[in-house]
Amino acid sequence: VVVKMIPDNRLPPRHLHAVRTAKTFAVIKWESPYDSPDQDMLYAVAVKDLVRKTDKIYKVKSRNSTVEYTIKKLEPGGKYHVIVQLGNMSKESSMKINTVPLSAPDALKIITENDHILLFWKSLALKESNFNESRGYEIHMFDSLMNISAYLGNTTDNFFKVSNLKMGHNYSFSVQARCLFGGQMCGEPATLLYDELGTGKDPSGSEGGRATDVAAIVVPVLFLLLVTLGIGFVVLYMRHRRLQSSFTAFANSHYSSRLGSAIFSSGDDLGDEDDEAPMITGFSDDVPMVIA
Repeated sequence: VVVKMIPDNRLPPRHLHAVRTAKTFAVIKWESPYDSPDQDMLYAVAVKDLVRKTDKIYKVKSRNSTVEYTIKKLEPGGKYHVIVQLGNMSKESSMKINTVPLSAPDALKIITENDHILLFWKSLALKESNFNESRGYEIHMFDSLMNISAYLGNTTDNFFKVSNLKMGHNYSFSVQARCLFGGQMCGEPATLLYDELGTGKDPSGSEGGRATDVAAIVVPVLFLLLVTLGIGFVVLYMRHRRLQSSFTAFANSHYSSRLGSAIFSSGDDLGDEDDEAPMITGFSDDVPMVIA
């Protein structure tokens, strides 16, 4: 069974949805009120800015059953209400779109001074072409011990001074592109934990300091151990050479060239030989000496 819809220009567009949403544009898609239009259809796309309270209307002409359209010149972090209907003001299809906000600032760091801290970050204009430094940044703080959030202020610089911090409190600081129109169009926040714990230092800095202290202790100890081992090897080597030289001299003093080897005798052996050998007392005059 084949069913064909009867053309009716009073029907609304079907299946209106967002295909892609970016910072400054959005791609939307819908289908015609009925299948296979036999002529060009004129659509009216109304875009209402819910933050600035402004309206824009675009006209789109297409004969396709599926229509795709890109809404441009939107603002990052904006909120919009999109209405699509035929040009004869028939029934409408609508949807809401939230554009992607500006990115968070990079390299947020804390430098601890005597009675205050300084927050530093990279300029957001380095990676966001839609951001102007004149818009500035806003800084927020959260005290986890008191469970209190506070707005510290805004600045057009890339640093901010924070004073009057309480000892032993843990703070979280966030920096983002300044919100526009009643705080409805904001950038993504960059957040950093400042764990004071009574020391007034950033936890990352404390960990780095502890690591440096440990390294300062371990490295000299290892160096001394290496030097001690080196000296020990040198002493053992010298003693070995001395013993080898003494043994060589001792062996040479007992070397027999006739036998071709060294002869060593103990005291006991010498004593036995002396007992067995006849004692020579002298020579008598009446005993002739025969020389062969």
